[in-house]
Amino acid sequence: MMRILFIEDDPMNRRVVRDMLAIAGMMMSEADGGRSGIARLENEEFDLLLLDLRMPEMDGFDVMRALRSRDDILKNIPIVVVTADASPGLEDKCLETGADAVLFKPIAMQSLFDSIATVFVDKSDPDAVLG
Repeated sequence: MMRILFIEDDPMNRRVVRDMLAIAGMMMSEADGGRSGIARLENEEFDLLLLDLRMPEMDGFDVMRALRSRDDILKNIPIVVVTADASPGLEDKCLETGADAVLFKPIAMQSLFDSIATVFVDKSDPDAVLG
């Protein structure tokens, strides 16, 4: 079973995503901020990180920079940014900072599943088909 961590400061957003993932038989762990999320990543194994951008104290960009600068396995954890910010250029900035995909709020279930699938498709396999 895929192990997913969602770092998001809004409990309602965490609940919505947790419920969507549960429909697909996936379980999600949660952290309510960047520092607590990194601590969970350091102490537990996860296959995927869902990451909010706008959080107090340590935002999603800081989390991505911290993870991508590491010298351990966390450097390569797949990251799907989840954000309500649709500013021009934001998606490119997320990808340049280390995100593998960007998902915009409000989150639609199919978009969530498509984003998750996208980061696990072997980009070197032209015959890979998303779900």
